[in-house]
Parts: sequence; C-alpha cells; structure tokens
Amino acid sequence: MMIKKNLKKFDIALFIKIFNIFLSICFTFIFSSLLILAAGASPVNVFITIFKGTWTAYDRIAEICVKAIPLILAGIGVSVAFRGGFWNIGAEGQLYAGATAAAVTGILIQWNSPALLLIVIVISFISGAFWAFIPGLLKAVLNINEVILTMMMNYIAIYIASYVCHGPFRDTHGYLPQTQEISQGAMLPVIMERTRLHAGIIIALLCSLIIYFLFSRTVAGYNIRVSGASPRAAFYGGINVSATLLLTACVSGGMCGLAGMGDVCGIHHRLLDGISPGYGYTAIIIALLGRLHPAGVVISAIVFASLEIGAGFMQRTTGIPSSLVSVIESMMVIFILGSEILEKKLIRLWQSRFLQ
Repeated sequence: MMIKKNLKKFDIALFIKIFNIFLSICFTFIFSSLLILAAGASPVNVFITIFKGTWTAYDRIAEICVKAIPLILAGIGVSVAFRGGFWNIGAEGQLYAGATAAAVTGILIQWNSPALLLIVIVISFISGAFWAFIPGLLKAVLNINEVILTMMMNYIAIYIASYVCHGPFRDTHGYLPQTQEISQGAMLPVIMERTRLHAGIIIALLCSLIIYFLFSRTVAGYNIRVSGASPRAAFYGGINVSATLLLTACVSGGMCGLAGMGDVCGIHHRLLDGISPGYGYTAIIIALLGRLHPAGVVISAIVFASLEIGAGFMQRTTGIPSSLVSVIESMMVIFILGSEILEKKLIRLWQSRFLQ
C-alpha cells in the first residue's frame, strides 16, 4: 500500500515525456551518424564541427538568436492555434501580412521617435491577427475547414507583399525587388555590438512569457485549452466556443505578424520580395516539437537555428553538403512525434500495472 501511494505521487507522465525526448535525440544521432558514415566522413568530427560553427564564437551565438527570433514568434503563434483546436497552416501568410504592414507603416510615417516603433509593432500584430481572423470567422460561422483557408491565404499575402515590393513602394535605386528603407524610428535597435542581434529577441522571449501566463493563469487561456480539447464539453460548460476560436485565431496570427515585423524592422529595414525562407512552415514543426509549450518552442527554435547556422560551416569545413542538416531535422521530427505514441502506451501500461 505504501509503495502504491508513493507511485501515485510520482509524476510518471513527466518522466516518460523527458525519457522519450532523450530517446528520440539518441536515435536521431545514431541514424545521422550512419548517413555521415555513408557520405565518407567521421560523425564525431562532423558534430564537433557543427558545434564549433555555432556555439564557440560571440558573433555566431548572436546569429543563432537572430535566426531564432521569427521561429520563436511564429512557433508560439502556431502553438496557440493548435492548443485551441484551430489548425492554422497560414503562419507564413500571417508573417507576410505583418511584414508588409511594418514596411508600409515605416515608410509612410517619417518619424524618428521611439513611439513609431511601438505603432509599427501594434499594426503588425493587428495585421497578422486580421489575416488569421478571416479563416477563423469562416470556420466559426460557416464551419469551413481552416486548413484549406489558411493555406490559400498564404499565397494572397505573399503576392500582396510582392506587389508592394514591385509597385508603389519599390526602391528605385536598388536592383533587387524591395521597398524603400523604413524610417529610423521604426527600426529595432541592435543590442549586441558588431552583430545583427536586435531587440526582437527581447520581444520574442517576452511574448513566450505572456503566452505561458495566458494558458496557465487566465480564464481566457483555460477556455482556449478546453475548447481545443473538446468543443462539445466547452459548450456544455458554458464557454462561448465561437468567440474563443476567434480569440485563438487572432492571438496566433498576431504572433506570426510580429515574426514578420522582426525581420523588416530588425534586419533588412525594408520589405524584400520573398523575405521569408519558409519560417511559417518551419514554425509548425517547431510548435509540434516543443509540444505546444512556450518553453519547448523556444528550445526547438534555438536548436533549429543553430543547425541552420552550423550547416554552412560544416559544408565549408568537412565538404559534407549542408542539405544533410535538413535530413537530420526531418529525422528529429519523425522520432520525436513518433515518441508521442510510445508515450501514451507507456503511461497506460504504468497506470494498469501499478495504480490499480
């Protein structure tokens, strides 16, 4: 009896979750090593090279953080949507909506005041939120599948951004399709000298904390979680499921809009045609790898960013193609997502053996 009482106090779910993540990482390293051996290189040397190319220099660590900023913000946005039962595949489009709004606002309003940056941040959030609100409204009112809607709206946002770069706001002095430079007041300040690391990293981490607080300490967060887990139960529990869905969509899209703003105001200081290399789609993977938890999303984004930065260094040093990193990332996704099935079975086995 005493043993069973102690076992009940033990958080087996957390232990199994950590164990499965560790096991998934081990399998990723094993299979990656086999691929590296097949390519004729030493796995140990390759992994050491990737580490040296990312975490051993001041400027490279800063570059990892720069790369992680849009991944964190978009990943947080996707995680909010998925926890609320809104399958938002439109993070890429919402990112473009925020980026376009940031660039246009920064060009039209020629202020050098820090107040302009605050205005740009708010407008970018609203733009991303609006881009997610449309499919959210159509799902809430007409029950139209949001996966198809959000994917279609990705292309609309990308083409609008392309029109802005080629059309009325085009930089006539440049050769590439891009807008004019935004005003000084709309630029995010650099926070580390001799690097590109800007204040967007502070915004990203602050947003992660806000979303954690939203889900763990507020009624709205509770409503989002319950509506996502079981809309029927939420309805009978007195929760306005449609309103909660719209709130979920807006918060999700707003976060993705801030991801676009970060690249415009912090790095390029203008809107580029094709400014995103697919951050919105990568954010879906990052959100799933992070188990839809803000801390997990931040860690996953940093891991992905470091692999991307280390890929180029690996290719220059060892001659192994940088595309191998994409294979490693894919295997990591497969093993970690596959471990969720094992996790549920292990928890059920534990409960049936020791807690009955």
